[in-house]
Amino acid sequence: MFAVEVSDHIMIAHSLPRPVFGPAQGMHGATFHVDAAFFTRELDEDGLGVDIGLAFEVLREVLAPLNYANLDELPVFAGRVTTTEVLARHIFDAIAGLIRDGRLGGGGARIVRLRVRLHESNVARAWFEADL
Repeated sequence: MFAVEVSDHIMIAHSLPRPVFGPAQGMHGATFHVDAAFFTRELDEDGLGVDIGLAFEVLREVLAPLNYANLDELPVFAGRVTTTEVLARHIFDAIAGLIRDGRLGGGGARIVRLRVRLHESNVARAWFEADL
């Protein structure tokens, strides 16, 4: 299996309003380093699994509405607790939609699996990964 992985980051504000989250129940900020890995079984005639430039553009586009946002105020997260895992799935679904829409060019048809990983810090991370 081949993979192309691109990275970016977002800075968000949110609260996690459940007792299990302790002090994180209150409003706080977070910076997430975000990785998106695009897996293919085959390469094209140019030796590419996915065009890395297009992969980066797609990731940047998906992250743009989240960056510097208060997630508690975004309609897409209404009634949801925006844990790292929930954010990973949200980003995964948005990228998968753009892949289906052909935004990764010919390489998009080769993608068989996608992984979105969010790093909360240098020692903690969560991700969502699934076949497409």
